[in-house]
Amino acid sequence: MKHLSLAAATLFVALPLAIAHADTTFVPAQSDTEFLAKDHLIGAKVHGADGTIVADVEDLIVNDQNQVVGVVMGTGGYFGWAEKKVGVSLDSLKFEEKDGKLVVSLPDLTKEKIDQAPEFARKKPAKSLFERASEKVNEFSDKSKPQIDEAKKKAQDALDAAKEAAGPALEKAKEAVSGAIDSAKEAVGTTTEPAPATPPADTPPATEQPAPAPANP
Repeated sequence: MKHLSLAAATLFVALPLAIAHADTTFVPAQSDTEFLAKDHLIGAKVHGADGTIVADVEDLIVNDQNQVVGVVMGTGGYFGWAEKKVGVSLDSLKFEEKDGKLVVSLPDLTKEKIDQAPEFARKKPAKSLFERASEKVNEFSDKSKPQIDEAKKKAQDALDAAKEAAGPALEKAKEAVSGAIDSAKEAVGTTTEPAPATPPADTPPATEQPAPAPANP
């Protein structure tokens, strides 16, 4: 990585709000003279006059012309709790490369000076954890909605195509089932028809027997 001067550190200076030409809309790659704020600036340790770490960069201050004019540093506290926020102009920071790493320092800064510095006042209060979570959910919904809609459309198209392809086969199946039911009904009707009644055979009349003779008194 080449030596990064103060001018190179202002990576966001004069960024346009809108880009007129389509061929300059996208930045395909990072050049040798550019760096990413998350890699080298956000979270960078700021060294004081004696070389010790006095703060760390937590945010960038950007004006209405999209120019980086300063940084917000966190100092003191314990693991981020009760630390003091201090705003520092970008011109006051010194950027230099040491052992392949970008080192940020305030050459004239001492602990006494940073303790006496005014605490940075935000124009708006910091967003709560709930607000950030809600924004992430909405962001995910906005990003995923086109994919979901496209997936739904493809699924519906596939279903319509399947119905269209299965239509003739379904009609044939219905006809076959209907024919089988009709055949079964005809077969059941033939086997359950009652047989014609057979007239009884003629039987000879019974021979009359003589009455028994009365007994003698």
